[in-house]
Amino acid sequence: MVAAGHWRDYALDLGAKTASFSAFRRSAENPEVRIVKDPALRLKQGEWILYGEGGVTLKRGHDLANVLAPVERRLVKLVEA
Repeated sequence: MVAAGHWRDYALDLGAKTASFSAFRRSAENPEVRIVKDPALRLKQGEWILYGEGGVTLKRGHDLANVLAPVERRLVKLVEA
């Protein structure tokens, strides 16, 4: 998405207990999407969490491919347009 020009920048944050990937449309704003891996939640709701622009939880799950489905759908629409 960065190469396609939809995202301007991205960031990785590796904490002691979590890891996250954030994608930005512009460098000085909140991330458009944020993907977080929290192993402490793997037995409950799933260790993968997809957050939207306002910090709203869009999807949770045990499998990364299923959690990334909304982002991949948007990528396919960008390529087709």
